[in-house]
Amino acid sequence: MPSRRSADTPARLQPPAAVRRLYVLDTNVLMHDPSCIFRFQEHDIFLPMVVLEELDAGKKGVSESARNVRQVSRFLDEMMHAAGKPQIDRGLPIPGLHHDAGAAAVSGQVTAATGRLFFQTELLPTMLPETLPGNTADNHILGTTLALQHKHPERRVILVSKDINLRIKAAVLGVHAEDYYNDKALDDLDLLFSGVRELPPNFWDKHGTNMESWQQEGRTFYRIQGPQVRAWHPNEFLYSEADNFEAMVRGLDQRGALLELTRDYRGVRHTVWGINARNREQNFALNLLLKPDVDFVTLLGAAGTGKTLLALAAGLAQTLEQNRYREIIMTRVTVPLGEDIGFLPGTEEEKMTPWMGALMDNLEVLTQSNGEGGEWGRAATGDLLRNRIKIRSMNFMRGRTFLNRYIIVDEAQNLTPKQLKALVTRAGPGTKMVCIGNISQIDTPYLTETTSGLTFVVDRFKDWLHSGHITLLRGERSRLADYASEIL
Repeated sequence: MPSRRSADTPARLQPPAAVRRLYVLDTNVLMHDPSCIFRFQEHDIFLPMVVLEELDAGKKGVSESARNVRQVSRFLDEMMHAAGKPQIDRGLPIPGLHHDAGAAAVSGQVTAATGRLFFQTELLPTMLPETLPGNTADNHILGTTLALQHKHPERRVILVSKDINLRIKAAVLGVHAEDYYNDKALDDLDLLFSGVRELPPNFWDKHGTNMESWQQEGRTFYRIQGPQVRAWHPNEFLYSEADNFEAMVRGLDQRGALLELTRDYRGVRHTVWGINARNREQNFALNLLLKPDVDFVTLLGAAGTGKTLLALAAGLAQTLEQNRYREIIMTRVTVPLGEDIGFLPGTEEEKMTPWMGALMDNLEVLTQSNGEGGEWGRAATGDLLRNRIKIRSMNFMRGRTFLNRYIIVDEAQNLTPKQLKALVTRAGPGTKMVCIGNISQIDTPYLTETTSGLTFVVDRFKDWLHSGHITLLRGERSRLADYASEIL
């Protein structure tokens, strides 16, 4: 990927080869991020003719990729009109971006042109070996990149594709190929914010000198100063096993960090819709889910760690007991694990029901009869809960505004950053959104653990005062599920 230089570098027709690279874009990059043509700063972009053909073939439909293709076509059309057709052979000037809005590139909110966009306007010689047939789109792109390398030996030509197999073939043929890194939140998943921090053994020796403590509305607060405070994040959880100390960072300013002792939901004194936390991380998650001033919560964890159960129990407690929210809305992306079972009959909710097995399973746990009312009481409770829980398809979220709702986004690891942005921006006043997922179970093509929208929002929201994140570590489903998660 290009270096993160300022987009204010003036455009030059013949820049030094050592400075300006030539990036050949695969179709899947444009379908993944329609604003990618503005992301390469001072470097040039080349679009093979077969890429335009593939874009034309993928423009119809209501899917996210089809919408992205149409957006790319609009960008290219406006750039051509702005530069004029005689400029096509010399390369269209590529506007730079101030922010992440791709539309700004064609609406006047741009910097000086830095790179140029070239289209394939001539037939390039075939450079592919006989073992690779030239009648596939991927091999056409690969052949075009090889031809550009021979035509411009003074320049570094790089193929950018989200197709791993194409990058492997490129490496075999001596072509430098890269993934599209712009929306990659992290280089290493181990660096992802966990939301939990263990305090070192000597923490209180260095930070306990000027500590203040007080109680307010039944809660205990501390104000702490010291060198480690600067590394903390809002709503991050701190713990020390030796001191039996668990607290939540409620604020950070020049005076230090404001800590609030967590409520212990592991005991019988504090239950949430009849359930208790079974480990430290679950307790932290419930504290986060029940905070009225935390509008956005993300929960990561392997299968059986309790993500859905905790989110649903906290939602029911705040909707039916505290009347904080009008209803619970549950949604998820419909990416099948196996073969697609075809069209489903019925209303929107009936179509989504087969995808909501996790919701039904957890509702059954939360409505277990305690011996009072028998089967009739359990059925009545189940009907009451289902009336306050709405199942909605993600395909119909655009343009909506949800007021005073508790929204659970299940399987959020299968969403791209753009899809998750479109979903989170639906939240109106008084709405809390909870995104849950397991980033080791991604089913969306071309999406990885580091480019998943869930990873993206965890990293981007960690410094916001009204959001929080917890990575759940321990499985609580069953010993069979725990053992299978470890060895399979």
